[in-house]
Amino acid sequence: MNANDTIFALALASNFQPKQHLTWAIQQLACLGALELSHVYQIPCRDGVGEDYLNCACILRCHLSSQDLQDLLKDLEQHTGRVRPSHKISLDIDLIAWGKQLSELQLNQKKMPFAPDVKIPMYELIANDDFSYTEMVNYPKIRLPLESIDCAIAAS
Repeated sequence: MNANDTIFALALASNFQPKQHLTWAIQQLACLGALELSHVYQIPCRDGVGEDYLNCACILRCHLSSQDLQDLLKDLEQHTGRVRPSHKISLDIDLIAWGKQLSELQLNQKKMPFAPDVKIPMYELIANDDFSYTEMVNYPKIRLPLESIDCAIAAS
């Protein structure tokens, strides 16, 4: 990791063509810097309306500012056809936390309190109280086809 890099904790979700959209988004994020990925979980929709989601979390280490990254995340969502409001979510990527060290991340207060679909995958990457989830659940883990990297959007 470059000394000037920032660490970003991101939550990703999709319930419309989720394997395709999450795979593409992860590939784009990997073009930005070092990426560590949680398992991908199939988790029911929070409000019970709509299809189940595929949810995962990642830690991204890159040179962007938090504002530049947030702008890019919205561009990635828009590229997949994200419509607001809708129960068919092609891609949702939220900036959950950021900082220079994993042990001292600044939490995104706008996203708190964190929902289980954020906490469960994020706890795999950042095992602290902010992401602990004590309810015993066994959501299915899904594999994504992450073979090739095409940096078309993230690189521009």
